[in-house]
Amino acid sequence: MKLTPSMETLIAELVKLPTIGRKSAQRLAFHLLRTRREDALALARAIERMRESVRFCTQCGNIAEAERCAICSDLSRDPSIICVVEEVTDLVAFERPGTFRGLYHVLGGCLSPLHGVTPEKLSIAPLIERLRSGGVREIIIATNPSVDGEATALYLAKLTRPLGVRATRIGMGIPIGSSVEFADEITVQKALEGRREIEG
Repeated sequence: MKLTPSMETLIAELVKLPTIGRKSAQRLAFHLLRTRREDALALARAIERMRESVRFCTQCGNIAEAERCAICSDLSRDPSIICVVEEVTDLVAFERPGTFRGLYHVLGGCLSPLHGVTPEKLSIAPLIERLRSGGVREIIIATNPSVDGEATALYLAKLTRPLGVRATRIGMGIPIGSSVEFADEITVQKALEGRREIEG
């Protein structure tokens, strides 16, 4: 079946979204066609409003609708501890439990020489500037437990050492419900390194 040009245009735009293939895009397009006109237009306006108002925080790289994000503007947060993450989605994951009360810094990825991601392409220089300005006693490096994530963590730790800032790494191990047999080398190594006494 040949679709109308406007439907094809919409499908072509939807396919550009992550994890959306042609079939999913087609289903979404038909859903938007069947839904109330007001709802479809409300979605279009929400996307337009988001693109016009949302930017990246000038301090940490989180999403914001002002110069600084809500976290950096929160005076109840502890500015002496910065959790360094790869992406904003990682920051969202750390915020979900609501227990971390420090600040964040979003790198925008991790070092990956094979993919051409060098320190200059990440938000590393602004992080070092934040540390040099004083008041930070610890950075928690929360990059992913991958080869590139580990390399990024080691690189950041090396940079922060001369600044007198403590660099720590999030604890990682074998998730509950999984098997040691199927764990990769890094996970097993981290599980061993992060071992503690069994109480009771």
